[in-house]
Formats: sequence, structure tokens, C-alpha cells
Amino acid sequence: MSRSRHGRSASGGRGRFGFKWISREGARDLSSDNRWLRTARLELAYFSGGTWLVSRTTAGAGAVLRFERVRPRRKGAFQPLKHAEITPVFLDKMIRALKRWGYDIVALDEACERAVRLAEDRRFACLTFDGAWKDLITHAYPVLARHGVPFTVYVASAFPDGLGEAWWLALEAVIARESRISLVIDHREQRFSVARPAEKYELFAYLWAWLRKLPPAERSIAIRDLCSRHSVDLVALSREAAMDWADIAQLAADPNVTIGSATVHYPVLAHLKDAEAQREIAMGKAVLETALRRPVRHMAYPFGDRDAVRRSDAVLAAQAGFVSAATAIGGVIQPEGRTRLHLLPRIAWDGRSRSLRALKVLMAGVTLPKAKAAPQPSLDIG
Repeated sequence: MSRSRHGRSASGGRGRFGFKWISREGARDLSSDNRWLRTARLELAYFSGGTWLVSRTTAGAGAVLRFERVRPRRKGAFQPLKHAEITPVFLDKMIRALKRWGYDIVALDEACERAVRLAEDRRFACLTFDGAWKDLITHAYPVLARHGVPFTVYVASAFPDGLGEAWWLALEAVIARESRISLVIDHREQRFSVARPAEKYELFAYLWAWLRKLPPAERSIAIRDLCSRHSVDLVALSREAAMDWADIAQLAADPNVTIGSATVHYPVLAHLKDAEAQREIAMGKAVLETALRRPVRHMAYPFGDRDAVRRSDAVLAAQAGFVSAATAIGGVIQPEGRTRLHLLPRIAWDGRSRSLRALKVLMAGVTLPKAKAAPQPSLDIG
């Protein structure tokens, strides 16, 4: 994030109140171009036969798929979290496709067992859902139950207790409804004018990255202050979005459902001291086991990307007694113990894409060069 005394940026002009915009179209368009190119490359790999050429050697034993929210498509020009959503219709089509492609859709316990066995003729697919959002039980569960397929839900225990703070949802809500936003950054009052969708996307990207890097206590203060200034009820928003214990108990009663832990408060573990991370991991497990009266064998790292997980976190997960700990780092599961179960790769599906062909290529183990990251907006804070 660059700073400029004169409010100038090589990437573009400056908006009102010192927020400098990257270009007239903004980072959203470059990001959209990257997504389009990625999908196009995956489609090309499918039609060129690349999937079949590499599948025998790279597809491994199977793949674990990662999803977050499942709900009908929403209208609106500003949806910065759309990548984390799929529709019930897409979920249904995907399950049908997995069956048609000859995948065994298995529970997470079986996926971990297959990861240490010799390779089998049939590959597996394992469905996992992060966040334990309310729409999982209202929109996803009917589809999953109708197909009779197993799946895993990772729960951060503070949320069914009504104590979790879905700060990213609150940030989206504030920016969606306001054209002028104020908050304190680095002990200074900052004001932003965000009338256009492109400006809103840029501000969301900047504040999301800034908030994610803050220590949990400081992030809580910052998001509560932002919500208070702009009349967004953080507590109500978080409670309405998340499942409660009755919802989780309903899922837990289904033998096809595995309940896993996502810590207590869903922090970025890589930004915590080891003792704090250990406490989050161990307490998340203990709370769930007490509530469900059964062992909790699996966990997922909050956010789960490369910046959110350290190798030391994998050690802590193993010490806490988890059989597996899932990341959001892409990849397929290799047999014969060649995949680290406490750094379990998952294919994190981008909900902005509806291409089942692209999914099939990813599940065959095809990887693409990392796309150029969209530029980030700059703050002129003098």
C-alpha cells in the first residue's frame, strides 16, 4: 500500500477525501479479466484433451471441495463476497456431474483413509462447507439430503453462541449502503467517498486486507466503531447469518453429516502467537465436543489461504488431536500418505464461475500459472 505526500499515484487519479482510485474502471475490472482468463484456460484444457492426458498421473486419489455460502443469486452491482457463494441450482448440477463422472462422493473420514492407502481405480470427491451459515440449512441441506451424499460443515463455536463477529459481512453492508464512509486508521480519522460500484469494490478490498491483518482485539474495536458510525448492527447481522446450536444439532443427527471445528472466533491463525493459536484450536474442539457429545476429528483453518496458515499451525492441530486440518490452498489428494492431512488441500470453488467443465479440469489435478493480482487502492494519509 503506497503513500504519497502530494496525493499522486502512478496507477490513477485521486478521489475525494484522499482516496486514490486505480483507474476509471478500478481493480474490479482487472480482477474480472483474470477470472475470465482463468476460466477460459480451464475450458481450453478441457476441450483440448489435457484433462485426460494428465488425469492418470496428477489427479491422485481424489479431491476435497470447499464452499461457503449457498443461496439464490442476488441482484446488485456491489457484491464483493460473491466468490464465496454458489446457488442451490449449481450445487445440484455439480453433485449430478460428480456422479456422472464416476466419482465416489465420500465423507471426510473416508477421504483421509484413502489418502494413506494405495491408489484405487475410482477417485473420490469430498464436499466441505466453511462458516456454518444459516443458508446452508435452508438452501444447501435440502439439495444434499435429496442426493443422499455425505458432507462436512466446519463451525466456529462463537457464532452459534451469538458471540462471533462476521466483520467481513458488516464491512460489505456498510460500504453497500453508504456513499461516504469514515473510520479511524492508524489513529487518524479517514473519510472516503464511494459513490460508484468500482470505488466501493476498491475500498472493500483495501479495508478487508487492513482489518484481516489487525490483532483480534483491535479488529473488533475497528469494526464495531465502523458499524456504530453507519448504523449497522454487527451483532444482529452476525447472528442472523450464522446457524444456531439447534441448526447444528439437526445436522449432527444426520449420519451423512460430519461436524468439524473452525476454531472459536475464526481468527487468522498466522497472525496470532502460538499460545493464542493453540488456545483457539483446542477450545474450538472442546466446545463442539461438549455441545455435540461426540468426538470432533476434523478442523479447517479460518480463511485457510497461504497468508492465513503457518506450518506451526499444522503441528498445533495434530497436537490437539485432529485427524485432519483443511486449508483453502488448491490441490488434489495424493494416495499412499503423500498428502499432509494437517495441511489438507482443497479446491476452493469461485462462485462467480458456473463452468462444470472448469471444475472437472481442476479435479483432474490441472494447475494454471497464478494470475496477476489486481492492483490495490492507495491511501493518501500524508
